Amino acid sequence: MPVDNGSTDDTESPPPPSSYFLLMALIFAINMAGTTLPAPLYPLYQHSFGFSNLTVSVIFATYAVGVLGALVITGPWSDQLGRRPVLFAGLLASALSALLFLYQGSLPILLLARLLSGISAGLFTATATIAVIELAPLQQRGRAALAAGIANMGGLGMGPLIAGLLSQYAFWPLHLPYLLHLALILVAVVLLWHLPETVTPPPRLQLRRQPLGLPPEVRALFVPAAVACFAGFAVLGLFTSLAPAVMSQILGLTDRAGIGTVIFTVFAASLAGQMIQRRIPDWMRLPLACVALFIGVGLLGLSIASGALLPLVVAALIAGAGQGAIFAASIAAIAEASPPGKKAEVTSLLFAIAYVAISVPIVSLGLAIEAFGLRDAGIAFTAAIMLSIVFALLALWRLRRQAPSPV
Repeated sequence: MPVDNGSTDDTESPPPPSSYFLLMALIFAINMAGTTLPAPLYPLYQHSFGFSNLTVSVIFATYAVGVLGALVITGPWSDQLGRRPVLFAGLLASALSALLFLYQGSLPILLLARLLSGISAGLFTATATIAVIELAPLQQRGRAALAAGIANMGGLGMGPLIAGLLSQYAFWPLHLPYLLHLALILVAVVLLWHLPETVTPPPRLQLRRQPLGLPPEVRALFVPAAVACFAGFAVLGLFTSLAPAVMSQILGLTDRAGIGTVIFTVFAASLAGQMIQRRIPDWMRLPLACVALFIGVGLLGLSIASGALLPLVVAALIAGAGQGAIFAASIAAIAEASPPGKKAEVTSLLFAIAYVAISVPIVSLGLAIEAFGLRDAGIAFTAAIMLSIVFALLALWRLRRQAPSPV
């Protein structure tokens, strides 16, 4: 029976048990872990199938296409169909992706696997976040929102860590991680089956895509925030796609457990950055986050140029924290500045730009690597990202001067 959290009288029905939102958060984490599972395995795919760095970047970018398409097309669908049908569809797409990775017969199969993985992430990202919060008792909604964030970023981080450890120290390095994920998906399906629905579908369904819009009154803030988010997600894309090649081919780190740990560090730092930025005054959040990302990207460039591992690890910490803080601060600031009735459109546009950032720049980097080599292309990539961060900082400074009151 649906849990009606939209009721104006909360005494009409008993509050949902506290375990409900925690179980939904676990389902969220399981699904998101599968989307980053292949990250430390890319060097193995390159060795086994003879893939170039460009091919790896295209495989990764296919994931971003799936995420973006699912977010834009199906974004509002869970309000009509209910949360559970959309989440079941996401788990199905994740399971199909894992099965295709197990088969791994050819490059088209791997591309389809990553596309399905992206669709799964796109179906889950917004819907599961809302479901976690809706399944929590009113007095625990704050904890539920935090749990949703931890499940999202924690799941994304646990995927590479688990795959790296299993592929390094267990058998079947290109199969066991996906077999484990399939088992976890089965657990998630059972849990989701027993959780209540939080939405009562309307008598007549009106399925539409998520509109994207940018009202004039929010444009001045949106531009630097979008540029900063673009830079942050481009770096996140680098760490989850071509960073394993950087670590193995430039730094000499071939231990897949170590590669998975570095990628996990980026996501853990991103989550920490999202939490830390809440303690900073509103008008300082974006600028300080941009400075952190600038320093982290600079250290990443230094690591690529020098072949040293320590700057890469520190870069993962600082750049990850900067990316997380930028994203969280941008969403909060843009939502506050957007006019009523337009907040979802503007936020969805920011999400779209973010996921473009983990596809187009990464494919461009792959092309540059083919032309100029991994080291030179990597240094140029980090320099371009740093320039975009400087642009965002200058735009924020100009906005601050034009509006003395905190933005």
